[in-house]
Amino acid sequence: MNIHTTQGNSSQVTERTPASTQPEQQTGYMPRVVIIGAGFGGLQAAKSLAHLPVKVTIIDRNNHHLFQPMLYQVATSGLSPADIATPIRETLSRQENTEVLMATVQGVNMQEQRVLLEHEQWVPYDYLIVATGATSNYFGHDEWAKLAPGLKNLDEALMVRDRVLLAFEAAEREPDEEKRKALMTFVLVGGGPTGVELAGSIAEVAHKSFSHNFRHIHPSDARIILVEGKARMMPSFPTSLTNKAQKKLQQLGVELRNGVHVESIDQHGVMIGKDRVDAETVIWTAGVKASSAGQWLQAAVDHDGRVKVQRDMTIAGHSNIFVIGDTALAMQRGKPLPGLAPVALQEAKYVASLIEDWIQGKEHKRPFHYFNKGTMATIGRGFGVVDIGIIRFTGLMGWLVWLFVHILLLMGVQNRLVVFLRYTWSYITFQRAARIILPEHNTHPPI
Repeated sequence: MNIHTTQGNSSQVTERTPASTQPEQQTGYMPRVVIIGAGFGGLQAAKSLAHLPVKVTIIDRNNHHLFQPMLYQVATSGLSPADIATPIRETLSRQENTEVLMATVQGVNMQEQRVLLEHEQWVPYDYLIVATGATSNYFGHDEWAKLAPGLKNLDEALMVRDRVLLAFEAAEREPDEEKRKALMTFVLVGGGPTGVELAGSIAEVAHKSFSHNFRHIHPSDARIILVEGKARMMPSFPTSLTNKAQKKLQQLGVELRNGVHVESIDQHGVMIGKDRVDAETVIWTAGVKASSAGQWLQAAVDHDGRVKVQRDMTIAGHSNIFVIGDTALAMQRGKPLPGLAPVALQEAKYVASLIEDWIQGKEHKRPFHYFNKGTMATIGRGFGVVDIGIIRFTGLMGWLVWLFVHILLLMGVQNRLVVFLRYTWSYITFQRAARIILPEHNTHPPI
C-alpha cells in the first residue's frame, strides 16, 4: 500500500510497504495513478488502467460503488440498498495492479504530489484523477437540508424511504383530518429526471402497492406535488417528450407546479410561490453542486463548484491532474456537458487512454469529445421516456429500454439478476419488497 504517515512534522515520515511491492526497484519504476472517488467515472478509470504497467490506488470514503440512477427505487421500497451497491474491493479483486483505500480525502498537495487523508496520512501520485461526484444544491439555503433530504447516496435514500413509510403509518393513527392530510402530502422540489421518477414511484406506491394495507386511511388520497422552477418538467428533454411525461404524471395523480419556486421550507410545510402547502414530507430533487475538489486543487470553478477543465480534462498548469464526472465543468460546442453517468464513463476511458499514451511515449493531442448515446427516464410502472437523437419514443417500450440499459450498467451478475427479478415481481404484483423502517429514522411523535 502506498500509504505514508506523517508524525510530528513533514520531515518525519514512516512508510508502510508490504513485501509484495518491494521488488519494484528491481523491475523498474511503475507510475502511480491515484483515483479519488469510486463512482461511475472513478471505477471505470481504474478498470481501464488494469492492463497498464502502473500502480493504481482508488480512494473512497465508502466501501461500495453506488448505482445512483436507481436510488429512487430504494427511496420508494422497490429495491434494497444491496441491490444497487457493490463492494469496491470485490469489483476490483482480480485487478492485481490496483489497491483500494477506504478513507476520507482532506486535500491535495500539488507541489509534492500527495493526496492528503485523515489521521495525517498521505498517498503519493504521479497522475491524479479526481472523480468525487456531487451533492444536493440548496442554492444558498443549506438549512433546508435537514427538512428536505436529497437523493444522492444510500443514507439519503433510506431517510426518504422511511419518511414516506412513516407518513402513511402516522396518518393511519391520526384522528385530526387536517393533520392527516398534511401527513399524506408529499412535496418534491425539482422536476428533473430524478424528481419525475420519484414522483411517479410514490404515486404508484400510494395508488397500487398500499391500496389494501391500511384500515383507517385511503393511501390513494395522498397528495403528491412536483415543483419545477422552469416552464416544464425535465427541461433537458425535447418538448414533445416532456409534454407526454407531464401528461403521464397527471394521470398518476401528481400535481405539477411549473414555472414557480419554493420560497421557504419549515417543519410543517412549504411556500410554493405565494401559496402555502402543509406537508410533513418534503424531498429535494433540484440541482447539484460539486464536491470541494476545486478548493483542494486551487482551480477555477463555476457557480456550482465544478472545476473548469481543459479539453483534455486536465486543470490549467497541471498536465497530470484530471477531473472527471460531476466534479468537472467540461465544455463542448459552447455548452457544459451534463452530469450523467455516460459522460463520466467516457471521460474515464479517455483519461486512461491519455495516461497509456504518455507511458508509452506517444503524443496524444486529441481532445475529449462526448458521444451522446441518448437520455432516458421512467415514470411509474410501464412508462418510459427515451431520447436518442432523432429517435424518440415513450410508453412501455421506453420503460423496457430504460430497464434493459440500467440493468446492463449495474455492477455484478448477482445485482443484475436480483434487480431484474424484483422488477418483474413488482410489475406483476405491485408489491414493494423493502418496506422496512429503520428505528433511527422514526421521528414522528406519538399521537
